[in-house]
Amino acid sequence: MLDAALKTQLKAYLEKVTQPIELVASLDDSAKSQELDALLRDIVGLSDKVAYSRNGDDARKPSFAIRRIGTDVQVAFAGLPMGHEFTSLVLALLQVGGHPPKLDDEVIEQIRNIEGKFTFETYFSLSCQNCPDTVQALNLMSVINPNIKHTSIDGALFQAEVEARQVMSVPTVLLNGEVFDTGRMSVEQILAKIDTGAADRAAEQIKAKDAFDVLVVGGGPAGAAAAIYAARKGIRTGIAAERFGGQVLDTMAIENFISVPHTEGPKLAAALEQHVKDYEVDVMNLQRAEALVPADDDGLVEVKLANGASLKSRTVILSTGARWRQMGVPGEDEYRNKGVAYCPHCDGPLFKGKRVAVIGGGNSGVEAAIDLAGIVAHVTLIEFDGKLRADEVLQRKLRSLPNVDIIVSAQTTEVFGDGQKVTGLAYKDRVGGDLHRIDLEGVFVQIGLLPNTEWLKGTVELSPRGEIVIDARGQTSVPGVFAAGDATTVPYKQIVIAMGAGSTAALAAFDHLIRTSAPAEVKEAEAA
Repeated sequence: MLDAALKTQLKAYLEKVTQPIELVASLDDSAKSQELDALLRDIVGLSDKVAYSRNGDDARKPSFAIRRIGTDVQVAFAGLPMGHEFTSLVLALLQVGGHPPKLDDEVIEQIRNIEGKFTFETYFSLSCQNCPDTVQALNLMSVINPNIKHTSIDGALFQAEVEARQVMSVPTVLLNGEVFDTGRMSVEQILAKIDTGAADRAAEQIKAKDAFDVLVVGGGPAGAAAAIYAARKGIRTGIAAERFGGQVLDTMAIENFISVPHTEGPKLAAALEQHVKDYEVDVMNLQRAEALVPADDDGLVEVKLANGASLKSRTVILSTGARWRQMGVPGEDEYRNKGVAYCPHCDGPLFKGKRVAVIGGGNSGVEAAIDLAGIVAHVTLIEFDGKLRADEVLQRKLRSLPNVDIIVSAQTTEVFGDGQKVTGLAYKDRVGGDLHRIDLEGVFVQIGLLPNTEWLKGTVELSPRGEIVIDARGQTSVPGVFAAGDATTVPYKQIVIAMGAGSTAALAAFDHLIRTSAPAEVKEAEAA
C-alpha cells in the first residue's frame, strides 16, 4: 500500500511513539477494505509498539480505530485517510502513542477541564485542503480529553450516509448527531463553541493589554509580513486576526510564490503563523474587528472588537483581506452548504455522478469546471460576459471535455431547492432576454473577491469597490492608519504582492512612529 520512501518516513515518525497502541479494523470483502487492511499491515510492520486486530465491530466498513492499549484514549477513521488526510493519520498515531501535542499548556489545560460528553463526527474528502485542520484539531482534543470522541469519515466512500444526513460540503462536523459547524476549524475555534466561558475570558484578557506601537488587524500574508517587519524593529507589536492565514487557508495549489515551485495554502499559512510566533508578537486569534476609532488627544488609535473588548495602538495596519463574492440572488444563502458551494476542491467529491453548475468564466471558474468534470456527471459553466475570461490554455482544456456545456452572456437569477438541497438554477439570456432553468444538484460560485471592509465605512476612504484607498507607502486617509493586501486598492491580488505590501506598511508605520511625538502618558512618565 505504501511505497518504500513513504515507509521510511513513517518508520522515522513512529520511533516517537512512547506508549503501545493497537489498530482495530472493521472490514468487509470490498476492495477498499482490502486496501485498508494492506495500509494497516504496512504500519504495523514499521514499529514494535503498534499491534493490529481485525476484530472491530464498527458498522462503517472499512474503518479502524487507533487505541492506546490499557486506556480509553482512541481516534477513529472511517475510510482510508490518504491524500490530504495522510498527515492526520500520522499525527493520530503519534498522539495516541503518547507523543506530546504542539499546543500551549494553557490550551491543553482548557481542553482537559471541559466537562460533559462530546461525540464528534467529521465528514471529509481526500481532495479537501480545509479538512485536515478540523480533523486534526478534534483528534487532538479527543486524545487529551477521553470524554471527547471523534470519528473522521470519508464522505465520498460513504455516499449513502452523506446523502441521508444531507452533508453537502466538507468539512462538516456533527456533535452528538446534530450539525455542529461546517468549514475549517482550529482547536481554538472549537473550544470557543463548546467552552462557553472562553470568549468572555479572552475579552477580559484583551481589555487588560497595554497599548501597542503597531497593531495589525488581519492574519493573512499581508498581516503576517507586517507583524514580522514591525517586530524586527523592536517595537511592541500585536496582531488581531479573525482567522490566522486568511484566504490562503482556502487555496489549493500555489505555484507562483517565488523560490517555492509548489506548496499548498494550509502549509503556507502554518509557516506564516510559526514565523510570526518566532518574534515577540502578541497574536490574538479569533478576534473580529468591528470599528476603527481615529487617534484622539492621547495619540492612540482604537480598534473595537466583536467580543466587546478594545485594543489601542500608536499605529494600525489594516490587512483584513477579501472573501469569495456571492451572486446575491434568491436561494443562494438558503442553500449555502446544501448544494451552493465555493470550494470545488473541497466539496466536489460529494457531487460524484451528479449535475452541477460553475458560475464564473475567469481562471478560477474554468479551473473549477475542469476539476469537477472529472468527478461529476455534467458541468454547466455560466459566464455573465459575452466570452470567457480565463487563460486560453485553460479554455482549450475546458472545451475538450465531453461532459461540459458553456453558456455565456448569462445572468444567474435564482437558485432553486426543495427545502433541503439544491435542485436547479435559473438564468437570463442577456442578449435575447429569455429566461431558462437548469435542473442540477450543485452550484459552485467562482466570481471573484469582495474586500472585508464593511466595518470601515465612514472611517477611512474606500474606493467604489469597497477597497481601502492607500498611497505608495500604504498610508490610508486616517493619520497613523496604514493598510495592505487584498483589502486595498493594490491592483493585483496575489500572495507575493500582499507580503510586499504588508512589509511596506510596517516600514511606513515605523517611520510614522519615529517622526511623531510619543503619547501624552509617555511624556508624563519621562518627566517624572
